Amino acid sequence: MTRFLVTAMPFTGHVTPLRAVAQGLVARGHDVRFYTGAAFREGVEASGAVLVPWSEAPDFDENDLRATFPRLEGRKGLRQVFVNLEDVMINTAPAQVADLQAEWDRKPWDALVTDDTSIGAALFADRSGCPRATVAVLPLHLTSRQGPPSGMGLTPGRNPLTKTRDAALRGIAPLAMRPLTKPIVRARVAVGLPPASLTFEQTVLSPERILATGSSLLDFARTDRPAHLDFVGVLTALPAAPTDLPRWWGDLDGRVVVHVTQGTQNIDPTDLIRPALDALADRDVLVVVSTGVRGRDELPFPVPANARIAGLLPYDELLPATDVVITNGGWGGTLAALGHGIPLVIAGGDLDKPEIAARVAWTGAGVDLRTGTPTAAQVAAGFERASTDRSMTDAAARVAAELRSLGGAPRAAELLEGFAARPGR
Repeated sequence: MTRFLVTAMPFTGHVTPLRAVAQGLVARGHDVRFYTGAAFREGVEASGAVLVPWSEAPDFDENDLRATFPRLEGRKGLRQVFVNLEDVMINTAPAQVADLQAEWDRKPWDALVTDDTSIGAALFADRSGCPRATVAVLPLHLTSRQGPPSGMGLTPGRNPLTKTRDAALRGIAPLAMRPLTKPIVRARVAVGLPPASLTFEQTVLSPERILATGSSLLDFARTDRPAHLDFVGVLTALPAAPTDLPRWWGDLDGRVVVHVTQGTQNIDPTDLIRPALDALADRDVLVVVSTGVRGRDELPFPVPANARIAGLLPYDELLPATDVVITNGGWGGTLAALGHGIPLVIAGGDLDKPEIAARVAWTGAGVDLRTGTPTAAQVAAGFERASTDRSMTDAAARVAAELRSLGGAPRAAELLEGFAARPGR
């Protein structure tokens, strides 16, 4: 039996795949603790792991980040990305280290398993010498000699001009991330580590072991990935408990079902949900909308007769009945849909969403609307293509087959077991 400490930043899209990994490790007979926000206690405990809640670190509400991190107020796009990385991920790291040190003093573990934004866990591992593996729950942001830098929402160049563009962008990409160097240095010094001019990527991704959600196809089929990286497909846990389905669930039977979601952050329904409802109001489809907030089962505007609304929905029940997904491009939901071979219409407006939209469009499995606030006409055109273009359905099926072949959470747990059992551990 190996003692694992799993960590994830307290976001649904980070905790859910790590919970699946924790469940896989528990199933293999290991002792697992899980460091994240207290709001995720039920799901963590259902996986068989023991919750270690954020204590010194500010246990924020993912649906109201501005309450804890006021600098996010009014920021979108690139400005939001940098404030999110600095205030939420980096500046909370010293307090995360304090929490982890307290738990280590109580009961040490053999290996850390962290998501790819847990700076605090990375710094603790550097300080303590604890073996650390990273599970990338976001699209893999790892430097490559091929294609454009990750995060720019660009697909690889196909001609001399765009290939030259990619090379030039790879050259200047480190400069673009320099604003994060000083915050990372401050966090290192605050926990007793020497200053080091490391990038966010170099800080948070383990140099020993990386397991990446998704697949090579969703990484632009790059061929220069390191030997310590494995793709593991979709990390799905068994449901925590049977879910009470909405009273209208039977309406899905025999219908063309379109699922619309804006994820759990930046959830203003006028961005995507409203134009999607307008675009599909007169079509013979059933539109199933998730508001992204548990218990928020209504929208602040009238909805058409063919729409059904819920706060959160059980994907294991919904996706097998779904024909098209219209989404803001959250990675977890995108992988879940592609895992079922469902073509996507993606309105990726902020954070990593434009990158995700570009990757899916590159595979041929989705439409990239190239905006997070599309018009009804744009959504309608995207839906028309996703629902009628056979090549898109075939591409989604190819991605689904690759994702299934990678083994998911059971394979991730097996790889982590082998990592922790290496000689000298």
